[in-house]
Formats: sequence, C-alpha cells, structure tokens
Amino acid sequence: MASISNSMEAKEDDNNNKYSIIVPTYNERLNIALIVYLIFKHLQNVNFEIIVVDDGSPDGTQEIVKQLQQVYGEDRILLRPRAKKLGLGTAYIHGLKHATGNFVVIMDADLSHHPKYLPSFIKKQIETGASIVTGTRYVSGGGVHGWNLMRKLTSRGANVLAQTLLWPGVSDLTGSFRLYKKSVLEDVISSCVSKGYVFQMEMIVRASRKGYHIEEVPITFVDRVYGSSKLGGSEIVEYLKGLLYLLVTT
Repeated sequence: MASISNSMEAKEDDNNNKYSIIVPTYNERLNIALIVYLIFKHLQNVNFEIIVVDDGSPDGTQEIVKQLQQVYGEDRILLRPRAKKLGLGTAYIHGLKHATGNFVVIMDADLSHHPKYLPSFIKKQIETGASIVTGTRYVSGGGVHGWNLMRKLTSRGANVLAQTLLWPGVSDLTGSFRLYKKSVLEDVISSCVSKGYVFQMEMIVRASRKGYHIEEVPITFVDRVYGSSKLGGSEIVEYLKGLLYLLVTT
C-alpha cells in the first residue's frame, strides 16, 4: 500500500499542468473567503489560479476578493467582474477568456462543491487521460446533504428524465462541478446556446455527442451554507424547455 501511495504522490509532483478555477459569484460575500482558503488548502502542490467572475454583487463580494488578492496575490486570484447578472453560461465564457491554465475547473462559490474533491478530479484525469472529469451525486460514494425530500426527488427526477431521453453516458447531468481540458471546454462551450442551469446539461450532452472521454468522481453535494439558493420555479421551466431542445438538436 505504501508503494502505491508513494507512486501517486510522485505522479502528482510530476504534474506540470496548470488549472484555472472559474468561480462565478453573485452575493457570495459570506462564502468566497472560505472557498478560496479551502482551495489553497487542498491544492498545496498544484499550479493553479482562481478566476472570480462577479456579476456586480451589491453585497460587497468584490471588496472581499480584493482583500484576498492582497493575501494570496493577484496572480493567484484574478477578479474579472461584469456590470450585472448576465447568466451562468456567459460567466464561464468570460472567465475562460482570462484562463492561462491548460485545464479549467468550474465550481460554485456557495460551498456546495467542496474543494477537497479537487485532488480526486486531478488524479482521475491523470490516470485516465479524460477530456472531462465531472462530479456526480448519483453513483456509489456520492450523495446530497441538506436537501429536503422534495428537492431530492426533483433533482433525481430531472436526471432520470434526461437520462431516458438523451442517453448522455454520465449519471449526473445537472451538476456544475467539473474539470475540463481547456481546448475541450472552448470547443464545447462554443456550440452551446442555453443559459442558466440548463447550460450545464447542454455542456455535458454536447461533449458526449462529440465523443469526448468523460470520467466521473463521486461527490457529496452540500446545500449552501450562507445566503439563499438562486434556483427557482423559472429555472425548472427552463430546464424542461432545454431538455426538449437538446432532444431535438443532438
């Protein structure tokens, strides 16, 4: 067991990749400092940068990020704000323009995606050569914490419906915790038209249809610690519309 562990450590030390972690924010003042601290804690021997794309948060999120830049350095934490809320998909496109890594991680700022899983994503990619590694709640070892029964049923139902209609080859289509080869993300994102939370589903379906190698890592999704969820009834309607659109166009 020691030799296996040592070989994995050697593999990580030989990893010359750079990872650009794109974190879209809107009113995440209470979360952003902790998520940044945890990323640095769990990626101590990894070359990475954090790109915060803030959509004009009125709660002072940008001011907190500027303070974090003074602690960690402006080369490690990049603040790339936008004037107003323009959607999740365009936030990733905006962040991608500023990414200098050859790999890109997308994750939420609300602590629902714990940075402790990032080493597993990186390890899986190195071992398999995958173009995309996606976190999944719906395999052994994965799950959700802090959701009521109705939300669990809604999420599970949405994924089962999408699996049945689209056959994407992955177990969790609506997750937004993923590692991409930068070139692959640039290719896939250019063909997506959806906005909001449907964007994640379209991304992974398009990638699957293009034949990219996708691997999964089990994660436990934790409901946001601070602030309020931005998922509402309108997003559920958009999800169903997006599902039908992908059924017709992919």
